[in-house]
Amino acid sequence: MSIAIVSGALANKPGNGGNAWTRLQWILGLRRLGFHVYFVEQIARETCVDSRGHVAQFEDSRNCEYFRQVSRQFGLSETTSLIFEQGEAVVGLSLAKLSDVAQQADVLINISGHLTLAAIKDPPRRKIYFDDDPGYTQFWHASGNAAARMDGHDAYYTVGTCIGKPSCSVPTGGIDWKPTFPLVVLEQWPAATVPPTRGFTTVASWRGAYGRVQFAGRSFGQKAHEFRKFSELPQRTGERFEIILDIHSAETSDIALLERQGWQLADPAHAAVSDYYRTYIQRSTAEFSVAQGIYVETLSGWFSDRTACYLASGRPALVQDTGFSQWLPVGEGLLAFHTIQDAVESVQRLMSSYQRHCRAAREFAVKYFDSDRVLGRILDEIGLAIPNAGDAR
Repeated sequence: MSIAIVSGALANKPGNGGNAWTRLQWILGLRRLGFHVYFVEQIARETCVDSRGHVAQFEDSRNCEYFRQVSRQFGLSETTSLIFEQGEAVVGLSLAKLSDVAQQADVLINISGHLTLAAIKDPPRRKIYFDDDPGYTQFWHASGNAAARMDGHDAYYTVGTCIGKPSCSVPTGGIDWKPTFPLVVLEQWPAATVPPTRGFTTVASWRGAYGRVQFAGRSFGQKAHEFRKFSELPQRTGERFEIILDIHSAETSDIALLERQGWQLADPAHAAVSDYYRTYIQRSTAEFSVAQGIYVETLSGWFSDRTACYLASGRPALVQDTGFSQWLPVGEGLLAFHTIQDAVESVQRLMSSYQRHCRAAREFAVKYFDSDRVLGRILDEIGLAIPNAGDAR
């Protein structure tokens, strides 16, 4: 039996459907290939909150409830474990059972270096660090910030596909960063078969989880700074634009700006990991989204796993270029922009041949983001056989 362990923040971000799906794609994708997959997460005392966001006991926290909900929904209850602090309490598999699993594990996928518990992290035969925050990860590492948690891995993969290239200003820190695309389990994200009922949409956090990053005398921006540059888009195109937006109510001037320009703002509480997140994407006309300023300014080549889900759903995507156009063909299904004029013209081009772009979107996802393909390449590069190699697409 081939065993894989995946670790990342799920309960740490309760109700964040997009974040949960990034973890689920790895779990379900590896399971498709024949691995017996375990998911392990650590959570700190101060992260445990109740439904109002107040600090709560671990066992009574919204985090635990959310972890159990997601595990049940995807049939993972017997193979998941949420570890409080260093093991003082556990939801799911016990530490003793996890230690046995780790001794037998063929591979650990450590998303953002989340897993630090040595008894689980150290034993797997191969350990992969997966970076889905390119720029943040590397700048923290270069600054000696322990948040990067990069030691003790055998291979380092990043969705910052330009890191290490002359065009990209993100420091490598002497690490051989291997580029990879986000992965989508296509059977979980079929092409939408009903006409869209929403306009151009996305799911976003106005400020993100982190503040500005300072490095070598430069300050790198957030998504808010990029969105402001494109706030006029609904007015200039006459199309409907909507965001499920996590924005603090105190950001009154930005909320007023977006609403004045014609953006419709939806409550992020709707986009939990239930089918609403997936349904929201599949009922959209297309995605429109900017990127975090740090991804754009460094030309990191970052590409969104959310955008990959839009494309898999047969929904075109119009997204801000972070340098990914060096690696991915744009213009059919996937459109990229730099300026607001680029964005206006791309909206017009997309809507004038909408069905063609929908077909191209699904074909694009099958070619570049299919979990079988993405995982197959990674496993091959680290010298690990695919258990069900004969059954893969």
